[in-house]
Amino acid sequence: MDTQSLTGFAGAGDLKISAMVKPDTEPLDAAYALSPEQATFFKAQTGIDDDNDLRTHILEVQERAFKIFPYSCIRWFMFLQLRITTLPEYEDIIKLGQERPDGILLDIGCCFGGDARKAIADGYPFKNTVTTDLKKGKSHHDLVTMSINTDIFQEFYDMGHALFKTTPATYPISFVAGDAFDPNMLQIVPPFDEAPSTEKPDLSTLTSLNPLAGHCMVIYASNFFHLFSEENQLQLAKAVAGLLSPLPGSMICGEHVGNFQKGVFHDEHGGRILEMFQHSPESWSAMWDGEVFTKGKVRVDAKIELAKITPGIEYNRMQWSVVRL
Repeated sequence: MDTQSLTGFAGAGDLKISAMVKPDTEPLDAAYALSPEQATFFKAQTGIDDDNDLRTHILEVQERAFKIFPYSCIRWFMFLQLRITTLPEYEDIIKLGQERPDGILLDIGCCFGGDARKAIADGYPFKNTVTTDLKKGKSHHDLVTMSINTDIFQEFYDMGHALFKTTPATYPISFVAGDAFDPNMLQIVPPFDEAPSTEKPDLSTLTSLNPLAGHCMVIYASNFFHLFSEENQLQLAKAVAGLLSPLPGSMICGEHVGNFQKGVFHDEHGGRILEMFQHSPESWSAMWDGEVFTKGKVRVDAKIELAKITPGIEYNRMQWSVVRL
């Protein structure tokens, strides 16, 4: 079967390139496509009504972003897909934002911030949204996105404004960047069983994620966890869990590369052989319900589906949610 397995959307993390197979000669615009829903959203957000003009605008931003760092998610236009809307819990996410006035949405690994903007357009309160991208050390980068927007690269945060034709003044969404394994940025605290004693922080003044401990109603992590080793995924899961509100229905959710059995896999993508640890639905569920949270405190749903990006480019995508009971 002449297909490539798509891995490593967002960045290097703990991924290892074990071999170079062939140069990636696919044109940058090869995967460009917008569904009717996506076209409606991007036209409304950018103010560009003409299909050709919108395509030209998006391709210009993609080319600029790809020169900053050649992420696969940029090459394959993952930033256009509004993946948050495909989660079974999406309606619940919007409902939580509308019914719980202090409920914070944290988007981890936000890239251009499209998912957070879509949730806001569909009714999640702007004032309660944070986006973030987190890096690992000085050379390996990882993304964390919330209704507070924290991006690994300030340039990608700026590219988000370029894509949506906004500025920090016209669209002042909260954004935080830092080292995912620096406790000054994101420390591990036990999951909250009672409401935190601290007040909800002023999101516009955040310089780390630690003030959010116990205050996040929804934490969305797309194509983030698979960047790390099994050990580091557990460490990050424990850190993220400490940000979650103890209220029933609060959730951590998202998607990333997975497999039917957990293990380290070597997959070809973009002319490279990448080594990546991939969880199965069973191992992912066991990690959250029993290791991260006390067993029985959360409900975990996880499923694998084959995702096709272009003809010949496909991967096993795991969608998942962790919901407080």
